[in-house]
Amino acid sequence: MIIGVDVGTSVTKASLLDREGSAMVTHSVRSTLRRAPGGRVEQDLDEVVDSVVRVVRQVVTEAERERQPIEALAITGQGDGLWLRDEQGDQVGPALSWLDARASGVMDRWAETGVLRQVYRLTGSGMFSGSAGPLLAHLAEHDPDRLRRAAVAGYCVDAIVQRFTGEITVDASDASLPFLDVAARAYSERAIAAAGLSGYRELLADPAPLGKLFALSGRAAKQLGLPSGLPVSAGPFDLPACAFGAGIREPGDGTLVIGTTLGCQVLRDEVDFDPDGEAAGMWLATPQPQRYLSVMPAMVGTANLDWVLRTVGAGIEELEPLLGGSRPGAGGVSALSFLSNSGERAPFVEPYARGQFTGLSLETTPADLVRAMCEAVAYAARHNLETAGLTGEVSACGGGARSAAWSQIFADVLGRPLHVPHEEGVGARGAAMTAWDSLGEPVDRQRWAQARRVVQPHPSAVEFYERGYREYLDSIDRARPLWRQRPTD
Repeated sequence: MIIGVDVGTSVTKASLLDREGSAMVTHSVRSTLRRAPGGRVEQDLDEVVDSVVRVVRQVVTEAERERQPIEALAITGQGDGLWLRDEQGDQVGPALSWLDARASGVMDRWAETGVLRQVYRLTGSGMFSGSAGPLLAHLAEHDPDRLRRAAVAGYCVDAIVQRFTGEITVDASDASLPFLDVAARAYSERAIAAAGLSGYRELLADPAPLGKLFALSGRAAKQLGLPSGLPVSAGPFDLPACAFGAGIREPGDGTLVIGTTLGCQVLRDEVDFDPDGEAAGMWLATPQPQRYLSVMPAMVGTANLDWVLRTVGAGIEELEPLLGGSRPGAGGVSALSFLSNSGERAPFVEPYARGQFTGLSLETTPADLVRAMCEAVAYAARHNLETAGLTGEVSACGGGARSAAWSQIFADVLGRPLHVPHEEGVGARGAAMTAWDSLGEPVDRQRWAQARRVVQPHPSAVEFYERGYREYLDSIDRARPLWRQRPTD
């Protein structure tokens, strides 16, 4: 048995996982996001670590009751952001969340001066205000003393691993954005220099080798109720962990993580991008040699669903009947789903992208509005997956995949069967899969992939949505010049 831990942005979960990928028990606890003026979104590392301790101890207690031996602790969690620590693993100021927007000025400047394009040409990864590079640059300009006090500028997963093992490390998946030469699994010094951050290079831990395991310290073992020296697996972070946990196996396969945002990923056997193309998305190193993920992390997702349900005065429990009360095409209503204040970052970068409804009439119903938004998110998923190189099967996970009606829309828009795992907590499953690989006891991936329900597309709906998708792409082409005419302050 392995304890898989997924440290999300707002919830920390721990599961006791067997070799079939089944969670024997799961416990969770909420975390706190602290928001402040200037787009600041922060988390307290001590609170996050405490959340891990609490859920792991609960799982350990139940494992001991059932006499289930623990082979390893596998950790995954949120990516991006900036988690500064000293040599002992204590935080140097609060962690800057991936939702933090204080570096938006840096992003504007880098766009104007060509830094974003330079970095993209070297790494294939675009940046956004919540990624580590812009946040480092912002602190270098506004709080350099904080950087001088830090020994490492890392991420959520490696911050927890440092607390539990004493090791300063980073998984290559986390390090991928924005400065890693993913194929070489080493930093591009030219990319770091292009961003003006060579003076802070020593804060970036070199990625751990493939299959690396760490040992649980005596102090952490007492906190967690686990044996000292227990193997600890550090990563990959939640997006790639979800891809593997959801059943992605062969190059060309794709995964949708239908969460607050929409993580669209395709497994590839080579890093292949147009250096002069749209500077969007990212390439991630994975726990497997010569396997990479082309990722389009769109800003649309269940946050859009929450918004439209609030707007029509409905709760999430009403989603299925609402979607059932409107046919494909939503009574002539169509939508663009770009509701995030940060605009969009994949498969194109438009910081001032905004959403819209068209085709409204006095006959438009709440069900039409909800369906139009759900269709728009599905169109965005197809746009991102195709851009990422989708040629194989598609799996889906996250809160949005729990809806049978919305899953059907995704399958119909994609024109492909949608494979949805029966088990929740696929991030922890992916982390546990990696841990078993590192222990030299790989699981049967085909058997894990079979534990999924398959949503088959309806042929008539596929034909209808093919036309709708082309209209969706045309709508984006018409809107992009308008988004760039942003109002002056």
